[in-house]
Amino acid sequence: MIKQEKSSVQSVERALTILELLKENLSGLGITEIARDLAISKSTVHRLIQSLEKFGFVKQDVQTSKYLLGLKLVEFSDVILNSLDIRAVARPYLDEVAHEIKETIHLVVVENDELVYIDKMESPHSIRMYSRIGRRAPFYCTGVGKAILAYLPDCDKNRIMEKESFKKYTEYTITSKEELQQHLQDIQLRGYSIDNQEHELGIRCVAAPIFNHENRVIAGISITAPIYRFPTSMIEPIAKKVIYCANQISSSLGHYQNN
Repeated sequence: MIKQEKSSVQSVERALTILELLKENLSGLGITEIARDLAISKSTVHRLIQSLEKFGFVKQDVQTSKYLLGLKLVEFSDVILNSLDIRAVARPYLDEVAHEIKETIHLVVVENDELVYIDKMESPHSIRMYSRIGRRAPFYCTGVGKAILAYLPDCDKNRIMEKESFKKYTEYTITSKEELQQHLQDIQLRGYSIDNQEHELGIRCVAAPIFNHENRVIAGISITAPIYRFPTSMIEPIAKKVIYCANQISSSLGHYQNN
């Protein structure tokens, strides 16, 4: 009985190793190549390949007779990726940046063409930002809103911009669609957005977008602080940390960056 269990475990391990090998050889491999690379017999490889093929984990190219990864793996990955809770995925990265920067960090998503704050890491300083989880905010005058808006498909971007009131919150607030479009172009060039007292006087913010496995922007993160703690000289170094954090979260959601 123990010997049979050991044999079953070995078969599972070898089958998984075959999948790993095919992942590294996307053009496919033949039975002989797999057997050689894994140092096991061709008959064993053939038996395992047949089982994997039966359940859709591998497929055979009819022209080359080589084996490739099957669509069943895509089905599994979609289920896993779609079930990810962005708050749970993002929290370790937000914690890391919050510990280093010691300023307020927000995680924001889009819901029915509105920004919704879904998580917040509070600054340890005595003077903090007024914000709360569940709060909704405009796109055009918030750092995180502009970061998300810049990377939305044109149809979504235009629909949202048409809905914006362009209310003047401060003397620095963007008040036209044309001005906002220029800001969005700049954001795409540098990879992050800035809120220079546009929504609230005395407050500066840097934000970056978060993408999912479909390369679709679904959220954003921002670091916010009073301008006396966040001078213009700090924008670039803070922006690098925000972008790095956003990229880490995106990667954990299955986004692949083609640098």
